[in-house]
Amino acid sequence: MFKSRFLMVLVFLLTFGVFLAACGSSGGEEETSGSSSDDSGSEESSGEENSDFSVAMVTDVGGVDDKSFNQSAWEGLQAFGEENGMSKGEGIDYAQSESDADYATNLNRLVRQDYNLIYGIGYLLQPAIAEVAEQYPDTNFALVDAVQEGDNVVSIMFKEHQGSFLAGVAAANKTNTDKIGFIGGVDGSLINKFEAGFVAGVKSVNPEIEVEVEYAESFNDSQKGQAIASNMYSKDIDVIYHASGGTGNGVFAQAKDIKNSNPDEEVWVIGVDRDQHEEGQIGDSNVTLTSMVKRVDIAVQEVANQAMDGEFPGGEVLEFGLADDAISIARTNEEAMTEEIVSAVEEWKEKIVNGEVEVPSTREDLQTFLDSM
Repeated sequence: MFKSRFLMVLVFLLTFGVFLAACGSSGGEEETSGSSSDDSGSEESSGEENSDFSVAMVTDVGGVDDKSFNQSAWEGLQAFGEENGMSKGEGIDYAQSESDADYATNLNRLVRQDYNLIYGIGYLLQPAIAEVAEQYPDTNFALVDAVQEGDNVVSIMFKEHQGSFLAGVAAANKTNTDKIGFIGGVDGSLINKFEAGFVAGVKSVNPEIEVEVEYAESFNDSQKGQAIASNMYSKDIDVIYHASGGTGNGVFAQAKDIKNSNPDEEVWVIGVDRDQHEEGQIGDSNVTLTSMVKRVDIAVQEVANQAMDGEFPGGEVLEFGLADDAISIARTNEEAMTEEIVSAVEEWKEKIVNGEVEVPSTREDLQTFLDSM
């Protein structure tokens, strides 16, 4: 008796399952029947591409947690991942470089792992991107902060000199000693853009302010950054702008050490690439005046979306600046960034965006700019 009932139930369930499957199939056909066959096909294709799409990045030597450039790029990939149901190791990932010898190795490893789009974060990766992209024309690459030709490479550039000019305006309005410092990572054309724009901004406010410039020749040497900052602060420099990646962590450390020893002494750091307000926190005080925010995260996220949608801008050079809100000055430290300073920054920003002021991006252009004042 039990056996016969069991067989009857089993037959019923199987029959009911077939009925539901048929209904589901019929419903799907009804949903797509309202669209043309071409539209239906493209939607199905897009869904398959999106589900298989993956993207990764190779860091510069500063590492993914450098609190600056690399970290901003990874935050952009994480935001892209959150939008599309991806997580580290599941659609998005990064390969960390300990030295420049790791660049090509990391790029090749990500290619072998079948990532559709691979970022090289920083101009130092340009030779490796050039080599690997040529070897793998079916893989798309994006290079940040340098230009590389190739149908499967997009170059992502920023107008850092514009934001650095505004950082200079803020510094010139904040200094009490009329002595300001600039600490760069590696002395080259990219960081020279930061230097030139910053000095131009300072001098535009007050030509008499002294600006001392020094390079650490590293983007990952916090001890060197701290030593340079210590020397600058000891010479009555009270505002330092760093464009040095992880090396800048030492600049913050030195400013906080000074503040910890003498809470009444005013020393300031201007951060770079992302809002570095958190790095300047010391008790109830904060030594971060502002930061020149470079939205690497937004650019990385935007290009990833374009690639996933089948619109990868291969062979193009994309440049982001003040007018795109991809470059800005942080106002997180409202106590330090007074209304007067913010107003001055906004006035100069308008002049730059309107073309009234052409910000220099090289040392040669800077000298011409200063001579014309």
